[in-house]
Amino acid sequence: DTIKPLVVALSFHQMFEGMGLGGCIVQAKFKARSIVIMILFFCLTTPVGILIGFGISRVYNENSPTALVVEGSLNSVAAGILIYMALVDLLAADFMNPKVQSRGKLQLGINVSMLVGAGLMSMLAKWA
Repeated sequence: DTIKPLVVALSFHQMFEGMGLGGCIVQAKFKARSIVIMILFFCLTTPVGILIGFGISRVYNENSPTALVVEGSLNSVAAGILIYMALVDLLAADFMNPKVQSRGKLQLGINVSMLVGAGLMSMLAKWA
């Protein structure tokens, strides 16, 4: 019953993530062998993860102390990586752009937009 929406969500997420990753790979001008390895790795991680999940689902107790510690640890590492990538790799480049640095109204606009977006995502997380 819940698997169909999950498959749809995973498919769209992977599609858009793949387009973004593909654009970065093209801009980086990697060698063909490296590109093939990256594509294979990207294409196989989700199906392999799903297979592992199916494999351990019969013996997995989601309320056991070990499972809760592992899940909490993995979630915290994932959240930390996401925050770091967003702030250091993505936003810093945009905020340090000379066009942005020389225009006060533009700086204010992007800061307010970022805060509004963070607030909206927080509200979404509260409902999800």
